[in-house]
Amino acid sequence: MSVQELTSGKLLELYGRMFRIRTVEERLAQVQAAGELPGPVHLYIGQEAVAVGVCAHLSDQDWICSTHRGHGHFLAKSDEIRKLVAEVYGRASGVCGGKGGSMHVADVSKGILGANGIVGGGIALATGAALSAQTRGTRNVAVVFFGDGAANQGVLLESLNVAALWKLPLVLVCENNGFSEFSPTATVTAGEIWKRATPFGIPGEPVDGNDVREVWSAAGEAIERARGGGGATLLEMRTYRLRGHVEAEKSFLAKSYRSDEEVERRREREPLRVALAALRGARIAPDAIAAAEDKERAAVQAAFEYAAAAPWPQPEAAFQHMFA
Repeated sequence: MSVQELTSGKLLELYGRMFRIRTVEERLAQVQAAGELPGPVHLYIGQEAVAVGVCAHLSDQDWICSTHRGHGHFLAKSDEIRKLVAEVYGRASGVCGGKGGSMHVADVSKGILGANGIVGGGIALATGAALSAQTRGTRNVAVVFFGDGAANQGVLLESLNVAALWKLPLVLVCENNGFSEFSPTATVTAGEIWKRATPFGIPGEPVDGNDVREVWSAAGEAIERARGGGGATLLEMRTYRLRGHVEAEKSFLAKSYRSDEEVERRREREPLRVALAALRGARIAPDAIAAAEDKERAAVQAAFEYAAAAPWPQPEAAFQHMFA
């Protein structure tokens, strides 16, 4: 699936979805700083092209597994902005009844098997989901998003092995954002992550994770291959997070692990700017772009008003939706 197949109308749609994620995350940063949230948040700002470009090819019957930085994945696959924001607020009307919070948003009805606070925790879950699809004879696929730090977990190699042996409909998306929490990736990760697929005979590919067109193209090919019985693919999406590992990290870090100059330099080629340049190059009218942005701003504003006014869960709800 080539970039040339991406129409200008589809590109505008992808931009709108990225703008939605950015707007939600920027607003969450504000309310977190104001003390309105019950816990910390790990924001997806700077990585929007990855989630949007991948999830554009998925239906509600396809599965994704996410990370502690999972708001973007949820919003790329689901239109339930209000339920997402209410969940981060810890409210009863949140998608998980206020029990999951920022790091554990899930909605099985939309194929979102859940964000996971365990590093690399979603990799085996998605592998199992892919096995389920294969066993039932469907054309559904499973996609797992994980960070460069999670690429060093043994479960990645175990899952690559099983996926290769059984030709599972699995797409592994490593979001290499340059940092494993507070450590630059180059100091803790050897080699190139996408090449870890090679010994297993699985296709691997590095992708410009800041260009939604490149993400859309590479993900489309991998997902199409998985649907057709061609097996798994490992995509290393090279991107950059513009916020910290976690909001308010400067309150407890003795020293910064990157300079403000580095962040500003990388901001010059962040996903929304790249997409905007592409839209202008495709001669999309500025009014059409502004209308798409206004639509998303209004939806996000309504979601935050809804969440802030939503009731807290009742104490007895703590024992509902439990296995035992």
